[in-house]
Amino acid sequence: MAININFNALVDEFKRTNWKDAGTWHVAPKILVLVAILAGLPVAGYMADTKIQLEELEIGRASEVKLKDQYLKKKQQAVNLDLHRQQLREIDTQFGALLRQLPNRSQMDALLVDINQAGLGRGLQFELFKPSAGELTRDFYAERPIQVRVIGTYHDMGAFASDVGQLSRIVTLNDVAIRAGKDGNLTMNATARTFRYLDDEELQAQRKSAAASKKGAKRR
Repeated sequence: MAININFNALVDEFKRTNWKDAGTWHVAPKILVLVAILAGLPVAGYMADTKIQLEELEIGRASEVKLKDQYLKKKQQAVNLDLHRQQLREIDTQFGALLRQLPNRSQMDALLVDINQAGLGRGLQFELFKPSAGELTRDFYAERPIQVRVIGTYHDMGAFASDVGQLSRIVTLNDVAIRAGKDGNLTMNATARTFRYLDDEELQAQRKSAAASKKGAKRR
């Protein structure tokens, strides 16, 4: 019975409390507010500081994993650096060897003569040997197609194709079409493609043109 009286008295005490005037508070409201403050401080501290620190910790852990992966990759690259350098030297050597198989502008006329002589040397009759007026410019070389029509035997045409493939300069035969004639000979139409490397002046002009094209695209 005493407990009920004390509880009711406590409720009445809270009801009579003027919460806007802390100086008039009785013991029970003061204790309640103190407990609330003591319980709220850790929560507020967690929300204000600890939570941010935990988020930063998670970000740091993710960054640590990423940095470890980058470190392992760079370490592997460093271990294989000598191998990569050797491979690069081999690539440069191979590229230089291929580049030497391309004539320059002054050697193109001689290459055209070599192709013509390869056909004549096999007894083929040229009905058409027409180099294109212009060139197709690529990254570091220019390509020049030549329309060719020759008449001869199958054996002679095969030997001609083999001779073209063995020239010191790169020449390819493309779009080959062969038809039989009434006299037993064959007529072969093909496009012979010759290649030459661009000289320094042409490369520089090509770079300037590419740079100007990029600037024009950005302005648009």
